[in-house]
Amino acid sequence: MAKANKIVHLKDADKEFLRLFNRLCSSQSGWQVWSSLMSAIACSISNVLETDPKRREAREKEFEISIKELGGSIEIPAQIRDVIVNALEENPDQDFLGALYMELGLGSHWHGQFFTPYSVCRAMSEITIGDEITGKIETQGYVSLCDPAVGAGATLIAAANVLKRRDINYQHRALFVGQDIDRAAAQMAYIQLSLLGCPGYICVANTLTNPIVGPAIDPIEKEGQEFWYTPFYHLGLWQDRIALSRLRAWLSQTTKTKQREAFTFFFDFEKEEVHGRAQ
Repeated sequence: MAKANKIVHLKDADKEFLRLFNRLCSSQSGWQVWSSLMSAIACSISNVLETDPKRREAREKEFEISIKELGGSIEIPAQIRDVIVNALEENPDQDFLGALYMELGLGSHWHGQFFTPYSVCRAMSEITIGDEITGKIETQGYVSLCDPAVGAGATLIAAANVLKRRDINYQHRALFVGQDIDRAAAQMAYIQLSLLGCPGYICVANTLTNPIVGPAIDPIEKEGQEFWYTPFYHLGLWQDRIALSRLRAWLSQTTKTKQREAFTFFFDFEKEEVHGRAQ
């Protein structure tokens, strides 16, 4: 069972989160509770704007199962969700869930998890987001930011905050893409990016053997991959961009088809005839 007294220098939000979290750990391990909790919160966010009927139904069922695993009541999970919301509203420039996860010692021994400290992610983002990225935003209208080992989303969260400090509206100008093999970690990233209003998605799959493919704004969902699209990804501006991306792909494919149907004319000297042949 995870105990709050293992954590030092706690903020008020951390203390409240752990107080509620420990109440759920009476009959299960801390990792089991955390996994069910992240699942329940992620599903509750996902189904607000989910448009795929099969995915919506699957997540409704997952939500019900997760709540049962947490004792059958939605009261404490809802309170914990509110703590996360308030913590990120008070200070969006942090990896709230990732820091608590590592402090509680819940990192996966099987996957060798070690989340990069947020201060490091912030420094990396300050260095990486330079004139090239801001120039691409001016030219293309937006930029895609990807972390193939997203963990709880610290790198993408830091990038969003760097853009904000540079007076760039990341909700309109950046697409946040993450992938991770660990489902609980991916859901943590999804929750935090969703609550911070970041448009994008998180893919649960092995980045090395089953990477995201297709246009960044409109990925191709392959077998063995599970996608979690943030609420802001479903909003008008980004849906318009997705529609435009699909139209361009269709026009490109149509142009290639027409090129293949072009005719080549040649002269048959023996029969003195002109023939047409499709390429």
